[in-house]
Amino acid sequence: MTTSVDFHFDPMCPFAYQTSLWIRDVRNQTGLEVTWRFFSLEEVNRVEGKKHPWEREWSYGWSLMRVGALLRRRDPALLDRWYAVIGRELHTLGGKPHDPEVARRLLTDIGVDAGLLNQALEDPSTHDDVRADHQRVLDAGGYGVPTLFLDGQCLFGPVLVDPPSGADALRLWDVVTGMAALPHVYELQRPKTAVDAELIGQSLRPYLDGRDWVSINRGEVIDVEGLTGAS
Repeated sequence: MTTSVDFHFDPMCPFAYQTSLWIRDVRNQTGLEVTWRFFSLEEVNRVEGKKHPWEREWSYGWSLMRVGALLRRRDPALLDRWYAVIGRELHTLGGKPHDPEVARRLLTDIGVDAGLLNQALEDPSTHDDVRADHQRVLDAGGYGVPTLFLDGQCLFGPVLVDPPSGADALRLWDVVTGMAALPHVYELQRPKTAVDAELIGQSLRPYLDGRDWVSINRGEVIDVEGLTGAS
């Protein structure tokens, strides 16, 4: 029986956020232990010649994850709350948590001194924490978010819009854990109709309003690349 999961996310990714709402519902119902870990779409989608996110003074998703890394050291529950508030700000409200001033306000919203943002950016080891989580996904053959590690298996997804709750959330959890139990099942995908595409577009509207970067569309799933404009 699966009792814990590592959930790798990039705070800028709308699909990872939707999936995080689902896994939180599963946690509330089952007591599942969720460990939040990082992955950088800025880095994996980096255009040749652009700076790595750790080479920039401020790099949207990467910098927010550095703040998260320092919070995780102090108390994993703080990272849990951090991801919840920055995700809601961008993906529900269409705000800009990637603006440092907004990020400072959101820190105070979770009961943390806003000065922690500067502390995280002044501590080079927070780069190391984010980079280590990112590399873990790459080493397992992963390429995006959400990525889950459970029962020794690495799974990409599930990719959700309008995440299920209650009994439906548990039903999906059974599907995910069932797939993890069958290590030679590599892919299960639902084709998208025009109606599905419209629903996805509507669900992404807050994110599209709040983002300040270019998105890369590879196939049917959008991989988000946060660009600071620095070269």
